[in-house]
Amino acid sequence: MWKSHPKALPYLFLSEMWERFGYYLMIGIFTLYLKDVEAGFSMTEKEASDLYGTFIALVFLTPFIGGLVADRYLGYKKSIVIGGLMMGAGYFMMGIHSLEMLYVAMTLVIVGNGFFKPNISTLLGNFYNEEKYKDKKDEGYNIFYMGINVGAFICNFFGAALKILFGWQYAFMAAGVGMFIGVVVFLLGSRHYGDKTEKKGVQQGDMPFYKIVLFILLPSVVFGIIGWLLKGVQSEANPDSSWFGSDSTDAFIFACIPVVLFYASLYFKAKSEDKRPIGALLAIFGVVILFWAVFKLNGSALNNWGDKYTDREMTGSAQQVASRLVLTDTLIYKKDSVPLYDEVFRIQKKDGNVIKTVDYPLYFRNVHKDKMPEEGSKVFTWSANLSQSINPGWVIMLTPLVVAFFTFLRNRKREPSTPTKIAFGLLISALSVLVMVAAVKAGNNGAEKVSVWWLVANYGIITIGELFLSPMGLSIVSKLSPTNITSLMMGGWFLSTSIGNKLSGVLASMWDSYEDKSHFFWVNFALLMFATLLMFVLLKQLNKVMTEKGIK
Repeated sequence: MWKSHPKALPYLFLSEMWERFGYYLMIGIFTLYLKDVEAGFSMTEKEASDLYGTFIALVFLTPFIGGLVADRYLGYKKSIVIGGLMMGAGYFMMGIHSLEMLYVAMTLVIVGNGFFKPNISTLLGNFYNEEKYKDKKDEGYNIFYMGINVGAFICNFFGAALKILFGWQYAFMAAGVGMFIGVVVFLLGSRHYGDKTEKKGVQQGDMPFYKIVLFILLPSVVFGIIGWLLKGVQSEANPDSSWFGSDSTDAFIFACIPVVLFYASLYFKAKSEDKRPIGALLAIFGVVILFWAVFKLNGSALNNWGDKYTDREMTGSAQQVASRLVLTDTLIYKKDSVPLYDEVFRIQKKDGNVIKTVDYPLYFRNVHKDKMPEEGSKVFTWSANLSQSINPGWVIMLTPLVVAFFTFLRNRKREPSTPTKIAFGLLISALSVLVMVAAVKAGNNGAEKVSVWWLVANYGIITIGELFLSPMGLSIVSKLSPTNITSLMMGGWFLSTSIGNKLSGVLASMWDSYEDKSHFFWVNFALLMFATLLMFVLLKQLNKVMTEKGIK
């Protein structure tokens, strides 16, 4: 697999694998930790989803500035190392049970990812800009993307075991260790990087950094404050008078306005030969926002589905093996003092405090009557965060098949263009949501737990869409971006991811407002189908730009 690719690829693959090990371990337990009544912060689904959405949105917003700083001042190597160290420190600090410390830790992860994420992706693209590797760029990004998901797959097993054995703080510490290993691996590959890590410097016509601070960053802060303070119409459904569901969402959306205007200005100020490529990238950035809005529900709404609506009981030899690996929670079917939830699993609070009642553990509320255990008996369930390994598991299995499929088409000169792959990726992703509509029907709208195979099927289909879209997005940015703003445009890709992530948090925070949960998934289906139709409408022009640039 490696022989026909740059020698730096294995090191970047392993660096990204360990970085994603840390990130996805943290993300896999983040909302579960926030909602934990005993050892977390007792947040409601809406509160946890809103914070989760804001967090992952900001994580992917900072690559805009991180890519710019790397391009002009620090270079890629220094930026990647600085970012990795900040993220590792942030994960360690998340284990300190304090809301204030959690916000500090989140800030470190947000800023650190801004330095790490766009620059390692751009660095990889630099190697494939060489003539002998150009036709391997899509394949190289697919391999790199598989590295992301190897880390994302294995991390949740560590997270589950450490949480069960020692508590949440040790799971977060494991995320930090993974990140530090990623930095070490990256440094070990230094001899293969050559001059590819060096900064591009300030180019003629570039906006000076002080202007970026004055006209983009400062206005973003000001707009964010305005968004936080500006109130809409108060109602029973909107007691906080927010415009988009919460104050944090209002602040984020307002703060994005100057950044979006900046990217629009890149098009209007570009040289004539760069206008169409930049315009094509901006169009793709806009469309894929809706993909990320639905895809990133894996850490919120789908994590909640795996926790409360999925049959997680294990028996026989599977249970024995999982218990030895410390991957199971032990529940006793007897009444005790437990948090009070209503009939649709909404935690009940009074004056900000969780109300307690005497009842059986929540897990048993919607267990099928034929599987209800005897009084006082033990039930073993696999840890809820393990559902987060289903998607990366599919990526690992399907990536070689997708790469082989496109190689087969390439050898017959029938490989579709990168924009075409993205369009079909959106369509396939939309179809995956229909699986969850069926899952809701199968479980009588949550009245009975359903098989984990519904989640497996949903993730399997959306993973195919993801492999058509996400690594292709990284590849097309590298292909179409003008040389002097490659990292900046990579930051634009992550900006679209950021906005999509925040929209995902908004969608997830609406989960409790849908009495019929199938309506929640129908909304997601409609969003993805709209994005699909829009992409197919744009496809002719996008392919024309690719042809003009002499690339696929």
